[in-house]
Amino acid sequence: MSLSPKDLRQVVVFQNATDDDLKLVIQNSLTRSIEEGEFFFFQGDPADYLYVLTAGQVKLLQANPSGQQVNLRTIYPWQMFGALGAVRGAQATYPASAQALEDSIALATKSEFLKDMLESRPYLSFDLMKLMTTYIQEMQARYRELATERVEQRIARALLRLTAQSGQKAEEGIELAFSRQDLAEMSGTTLYTVSRVLADWERQGLVETGREQVRIMQPHGLVRIAEGLEK
Repeated sequence: MSLSPKDLRQVVVFQNATDDDLKLVIQNSLTRSIEEGEFFFFQGDPADYLYVLTAGQVKLLQANPSGQQVNLRTIYPWQMFGALGAVRGAQATYPASAQALEDSIALATKSEFLKDMLESRPYLSFDLMKLMTTYIQEMQARYRELATERVEQRIARALLRLTAQSGQKAEEGIELAFSRQDLAEMSGTTLYTVSRVLADWERQGLVETGREQVRIMQPHGLVRIAEGLEK
């Protein structure tokens, strides 16, 4: 896949970079193709590379010592992930695993190379800091949801986030493609609970469910649940 500086400028961290900067990144990177279900990297691996997704979808998973997994976020094309090594240096390890939700392609850049660029180009450092701040705010919101909201609210919020990020308008409603296990990990609950809640919402006409997909029929109904306006 041939990339241009214009392509990379879609990435938040590179939005203020010069064409020469972006040409350097492309020249010092390689392309990695991963099949659905495979991993770009695993939690605890040395953070030697950072990635820019160019096609597909990737989920970032973090596991606790007992093996329970949490879906931290879903990555979409032209988003950067795995950049910790460029900030923390040679001893950094990935805090989560990156699994392809579908066949995916990413540009892989040595963390040390971007670290050197950050040291001489303050605008790159500032844009990376903005990206990290966004992630921190998302994690704070997720923690608040887990601590204070009912499970139905959390599932509704997860569906609304997915709708905003990757929803496809259909003849009726908005289609989302994901597994119920993914939704359980995103909302901090169990597969059984997600199935029970979706079945209840389907009876109410809020959603229609299928194999690894959900069609949102009444987005405003989900908003009311997410905001705690319906018990």
